[in-house]
Amino acid sequence: MAISLVVKALIIWLVILVLAMANGLLREAVLMPALGTPAALVLSGLLLSVMILGVAYFSLPWLHIRRPAQYWLVGFGWLALTLVFEFSFGFWQGKSWPVMLAAYTFKGGNIWPLVLAVTALAPYLAARLRGSL
Repeated sequence: MAISLVVKALIIWLVILVLAMANGLLREAVLMPALGTPAALVLSGLLLSVMILGVAYFSLPWLHIRRPAQYWLVGFGWLALTLVFEFSFGFWQGKSWPVMLAAYTFKGGNIWPLVLAVTALAPYLAARLRGSL
């Protein structure tokens, strides 16, 4: 029985989620005490972006994408899952809208919007890097 593209994309996103959580732990436990908040946020965001691109790059053969539009669908699916997770987790923690939306600015070294853009573009960029497009 073949696994559908949607299920495969979800499994890959779960891997990305685990990596993002590990990245957050590294940022809070190591990078912030060593580098301070602004530098830690930039380094953590760049590291997570590279990990997302790496996961996309190495998972593309498994996805067996046949049409270029599917790269975009997978990427924007990952973006949607990330946003749903982020806001759901924030509400579960009791955070207000202004507190949650503060992460979507570039203040104090925060590059989260760039990480989200990388998430959406990762399958397409990985396909370009692999020469699949």
